[in-house]
Amino acid sequence: MADKKMVVLSESHTMLNKLLETKQEALPKDFNKARFLQNCMTVLQDTKGIEQCQPITVARTMLKGAFLGLDFFNKECYAIPYKDNLQFQTDYKGEIKLAKKYSFSPIKDIYAKIVRQGDDFQEAIVNGQQTINFTPVPFNNGEIIGAFAVCLFQDGSMLYETMAKQEIENTRKNFSKAPNSPAWTKTPGEMYKKTVLRRLCKLIELDFDSVECKKVYNETSDFEFENQQHEVSNFDKKDIDEDKIVEANAEVEEDVSEVGENVEGN
Repeated sequence: MADKKMVVLSESHTMLNKLLETKQEALPKDFNKARFLQNCMTVLQDTKGIEQCQPITVARTMLKGAFLGLDFFNKECYAIPYKDNLQFQTDYKGEIKLAKKYSFSPIKDIYAKIVRQGDDFQEAIVNGQQTINFTPVPFNNGEIIGAFAVCLFQDGSMLYETMAKQEIENTRKNFSKAPNSPAWTKTPGEMYKKTVLRRLCKLIELDFDSVECKKVYNETSDFEFENQQHEVSNFDKKDIDEDKIVEANAEVEEDVSEVGENVEGN
């Protein structure tokens, strides 16, 4: 078993290195390839069940983190084994990092909080301005009744989103790719915060570095909000050639497949 694990890790490293070379232009400007590879291998070494995964799926999963500029080692995202595949998922910390990094309007602060029974949460519109006030009970272990997320921009404006517990649970049931995963069963509070934060991020104008980065961001949340998509661009919609976008997305998938085939054949 140990030998099989070492083979999977070695082949995954080779394939990931090749993918990073092939897609170099699509990676973030501040991307550090050597550090990313080292952190990936450290995390994979401790990933339970990694020996059952196909090396090419491992490499492709880690590549998604590279496109977004997220660090597996710092738990900004996760690689989760499922049968013989490895699945990618962003963490609450990763969602905040992406919002701050790619927001078209500079963000001063962005966060999410859970609201428990007994906490004082109020939202209101005063003189046309939306406001929220939250006073939690110290060390409150009461039942969670909801969650909210706030984004404060440097220009003084703000956006916020609220979700009641039942709404979050409905989202988990109807849109989550893994509603009974350990993340939901063991750390529901963190998942509640991530859910409302991702909903808030749908309202923030994000300006990604590449088509690949945008594509991975839209695909790799724990949720699939197909019916709730909110896309805002920093350029006029009339300038978008939709056929070109579809073409570019197809090229990304084709490039990744070709690299996998080439490495497997060597």
